[in-house]
Amino acid sequence: MSREAQKLDSAAGDGAVGIGVLSLDLLGQVLDRLREPRDRKACRLVSRAFERAEAAHRRALRVLRREPLPRLLRAFPALERLDVSACASLDDASLAAAVAGAGGGLAGLRSVCLARANGVGWRGLEALVAACPRLEAVDLSHCVSAGDRELAAVAAAAGLRELRLDKCLAVTDMGLAKVAVGCPRLEKLSLKWCREISDIGIDLLAKKCPELRSLNISYLKVGNGSLRSISSLERLEELAMVCCSCIDDEGLELLSKGSDSLQSVDVSRCDHVTSEGLASLIDGRNFVQKLYAADCLHEIGQRFLSKLATLKETLTMLKLDGLEVSDSLLQAIGESCNKLVEIGLSKCSGVTDDGISSLVAQCSDLRTIDLTCCNLITNNALDSIADNCKMLECLRLESCSLINEKGLKRIATCCPNLKEIDLTDCGVDDAALEHLAKCSELRILKLGLCSSISDKGIAFISSNCGKLVELDLYRCNSITDDGLAALVNGCKRIKLLNLCYCNKITDTGLGHLGSLEELTNLELRCLVRITGIGISSVAIGCKSLIELDLKRCYSVDDAGLWALARYALNLRQLTISYCQVTGLGLCHLLSSLRCLQDIKMVHLSWVSIEGFEMALRAACGRLKKLKMLCGLKTVLSPELLQMLQCHHPHGLS
Repeated sequence: MSREAQKLDSAAGDGAVGIGVLSLDLLGQVLDRLREPRDRKACRLVSRAFERAEAAHRRALRVLRREPLPRLLRAFPALERLDVSACASLDDASLAAAVAGAGGGLAGLRSVCLARANGVGWRGLEALVAACPRLEAVDLSHCVSAGDRELAAVAAAAGLRELRLDKCLAVTDMGLAKVAVGCPRLEKLSLKWCREISDIGIDLLAKKCPELRSLNISYLKVGNGSLRSISSLERLEELAMVCCSCIDDEGLELLSKGSDSLQSVDVSRCDHVTSEGLASLIDGRNFVQKLYAADCLHEIGQRFLSKLATLKETLTMLKLDGLEVSDSLLQAIGESCNKLVEIGLSKCSGVTDDGISSLVAQCSDLRTIDLTCCNLITNNALDSIADNCKMLECLRLESCSLINEKGLKRIATCCPNLKEIDLTDCGVDDAALEHLAKCSELRILKLGLCSSISDKGIAFISSNCGKLVELDLYRCNSITDDGLAALVNGCKRIKLLNLCYCNKITDTGLGHLGSLEELTNLELRCLVRITGIGISSVAIGCKSLIELDLKRCYSVDDAGLWALARYALNLRQLTISYCQVTGLGLCHLLSSLRCLQDIKMVHLSWVSIEGFEMALRAACGRLKKLKMLCGLKTVLSPELLQMLQCHHPHGLS
């Protein structure tokens, strides 16, 4: 519990009457100042006044299980944002019942997230939309079974302004037409991976939704005709068309004839787009701020560079990943775009120290620099970055093996705002971490494949980087239990931790991790010395755990699964392939974890066919993704296979 929550707890305990005389509005403002959910919960538990205040004041709710949904919707009538994406077994009947049970309590609801809710169909959506007259945003992304009928239900929300349909594989032009006609005020739409949508659907969308400001058509099979239609959208500010292989320079020329409102364009992985097409697109557009052209350009022509210079006062982000560059090109980019805040040069061949020096000398506002796999750069490039980019926040240097602690010392000394650095496969050692420990604002640190790092280096980081939330130690096999003890002593806010192949770690080390209350993602692949005892420590202490990878942890047995089943109630993704678990442990696990959506369980040699059968029957209504040996499909009962296929037709492998 935080210090603020402890004070409120004491006040409520010593004089609950005093708390009770405060207005609900004032108590609601107090709750808003508590950042941690567990602190707000503590206040509710010790004071009914706080409980009433939250009921009246709460605007956002994220539900982890289907069962309490009706009660929660009744308890919080002022909700504006509802997220049920973690409710693994949510279906039409349960959603409709919860909505009906709320009475008129959903009248103020504006945003609903149903991402990955594959069990929800048109009936549930109809009930939801009917109960929410002020609905403005709906997220159905990764609802792979959602199709035209579901979109027809959503289209009844006439005031809808934002709709996400990423990977709704069954949606066609017909469903899109329903939305376009029913929701003319739509401002933001994502159709990523909706592969059945064609130029016809995009054309109708452009005609019926003139207020569109953001549109994502990435991975669609649409062509230049769609860009002709999109060019009529006078308010469009963001357009993403990643990997649209049927779009070429002619299409960009058509798009350029439209409004000059575009501020962000993403043509990454569009194989037939060249720098000439991009030059046509940005010609005369003085408001473009973000330009993404990763893995699509083979070379940059002089015309593109000259047009880029016209964006000198506006362009802040430029991604050119995979391009063959030269020192002169980087110098020209620096001179043309000296307001850049982010530059992406990942996997660009020809990036040298001189080129980087020329670039950053002109772009002192850079906050994010991606040099992933630019393996020619040395400490000289880091020196130039440190000298010129004092506001640097993110530096990605994966596979830049010619840098060492000397260059990183300059970065740490000159860039006090550094929040993220990726040193994967750079071969850095403890001396480098001693310098990076000066960066007290550091949030993300990636050290995968840096085998020279030891417990000493982790202790350096722990001593001053208390804001760290993500640490990647993949294959840092010199790390031991002592290193983890040092880590948790100073970095208590870690949410994501990768310890895969750190094979010196034992149950003692996992015992230390049990004190990380905010840990959500933990990767322990191939830690051959850990057992169910260590997993129990993690399960008991890390109550926020959402994803856990135990693949090839050969000594993890049923004891670990029983602990997870009892304590890791928020777990949504689990890998237990090659673990020594039995059918009894597996069945208990899958029947107990109500939030579990994704499980990988390959080569569980101690589990019988009957064990798999019982376990899968216990959980198949909730699982959205399942990975097991293909051979099991030939021995499991046809009835079970049909149930599995019904619940996750695109996730069974």
